[in-house]
Amino acid sequence: AELYKLGHASTFHYLNQSKTYELEGINNEDEYWKTKRAMDIVGISRSDQDAIFRTLAAILHLGNIEFSPGKDSDSSKIKDSTSNFHLQMTATLLMCDPDLLVSSLCTRSIHTNEGIIIKELDCAAAAANRDALSKTIYARLFDWLVENINKSIGQDVDSKAQIGVLDIYGFESFKHNSFEQFCINFANEKLQQHFNEHVFKMEQEEYKSEKINWSYIEFIDNQDMLDLIEKKPIGIIALLDEACMFPKSTHATFASKMFRNLSSHPRLEKTKFSETDFTISHYAGKNPPFVVLCQKSH
Repeated sequence: AELYKLGHASTFHYLNQSKTYELEGINNEDEYWKTKRAMDIVGISRSDQDAIFRTLAAILHLGNIEFSPGKDSDSSKIKDSTSNFHLQMTATLLMCDPDLLVSSLCTRSIHTNEGIIIKELDCAAAAANRDALSKTIYARLFDWLVENINKSIGQDVDSKAQIGVLDIYGFESFKHNSFEQFCINFANEKLQQHFNEHVFKMEQEEYKSEKINWSYIEFIDNQDMLDLIEKKPIGIIALLDEACMFPKSTHATFASKMFRNLSSHPRLEKTKFSETDFTISHYAGKNPPFVVLCQKSH
């Protein structure tokens, strides 16, 4: 903790939003040493382990960087000495130039025929940049871990035969569901469809072709849910992509267009007492309500 300048979880923005820091029956120190031992077992070197924890610490510091308005109303700068400390720690842990890190957070580059134009970002856009960078670093670390664990257990990348385990019980529903939860449950819808396809549709077609006497198993096909989310050009993701292309788009304009185009879909329901929130009736039940956040892409 001293090496990475870490304190209690309550002091980090990415850890303190739930206000829950202890779980019954879970000891963080024990879990840390179990994780280290597991890394040793799968062949992750001590230097790579240090790099993993250094990267995770950098993400925590990155999340604590706050912004205040710059010289112009649509520009931003590092808010104060506390945020600057977290910036310096992030740069040290990621082994990058602090000034370049500030530039990457507070500006964006636009490529034109005349050359590259540097555009200042306001505080909200800079914070979105910060969170996007954090998520990208975390995702790449996760992918790296999966790849190296697979290598250590001897997975044959050229193998054409494999045994997979599909967990279909991953649906979650909270009082308010974010875009991230929307993506998680969309992934679970895809897994459910994969399960339906292979266990019910294909298997029963095989029984039918071989004239095996069996009782047909009825199942719920969730293809209509997948169409609602991913169908082009009119699906929730396609409409969200379109909204992100227009600078004046807001969560309200996106929601309005979505309700206008998809109001007749039986799986989509407008949430009462809100003009923008909506409820999706997933395979495993309703997911109410989604708080729509329309963020311009940078």
